[in-house]
Amino acid sequence: MSYYKGLSLEGKHALVFGGTSGLGKAIAIGFAEAGADVVPVGRRAEEVHKTALEIRQLGRNAIETSADVTDRSQIQRVIDAMLTGMGRIDILVNSAGITRRVPSLEVDDALWNHIMEINLKGTWNTCQMVGRVMKEQLYGRIINIASIASFVSAHEVTPYAASKGGVMQITRCLGAEWAKYNITVNAIAPGVFETDLNREIVNRPDRKASIFAHTPMKRFGQVEEIKGAAIFLASDSASFVTGAAIPVDGGFLAQGIGD
Repeated sequence: MSYYKGLSLEGKHALVFGGTSGLGKAIAIGFAEAGADVVPVGRRAEEVHKTALEIRQLGRNAIETSADVTDRSQIQRVIDAMLTGMGRIDILVNSAGITRRVPSLEVDDALWNHIMEINLKGTWNTCQMVGRVMKEQLYGRIINIASIASFVSAHEVTPYAASKGGVMQITRCLGAEWAKYNITVNAIAPGVFETDLNREIVNRPDRKASIFAHTPMKRFGQVEEIKGAAIFLASDSASFVTGAAIPVDGGFLAQGIGD
């Protein structure tokens, strides 16, 4: 696959948390296709190994390391391994996340805290820790995975929507604050993609019908369709873009009164 020069990631080193499944894995593979060396991070070592093999088969370097984004000591271990093995961190993607469908009146503290710890605090942890490295380099591209639920309501997934609203605010704040360090911080706001994370939720007949009714393209996204936005935001072509979100949603956020 060839890329316009401004979209090439040749010589770049990318760190992808949540990079072993779903959208995160698609982004990790897309970065490798665009020329980057990639460190795909997940909690399960066997999935890290599988993804690293796919990256190496594309002729790129990969480091195998697992981590939980709620544990700063594990994040630091990943950072140290990448700096030792690759010398720098040019690109950070935060794709680790979870969701649960529960009526809001039935959400308990344990579920609320669990979702916030991974989706919101995990994103904050990695942004801050990798951001310190990027400040020293005077260069960085950070891409957070937000959601259409960062902007509109989402039925019976209030903790998830709240966490993704927070991810969008982290993106805006850091994008503005860190511009002076030549670090851009942006987000991708996916619409509904069918992945292992949400397959059971989105395929319930009533839920699926509602999603399609609000999506002009009348389908779920395919995970490969996230790659282009991620490559753009990670590339030199996006050097004047920060604090922004790119919806990849089949027109969901644009839909008003449908047919």
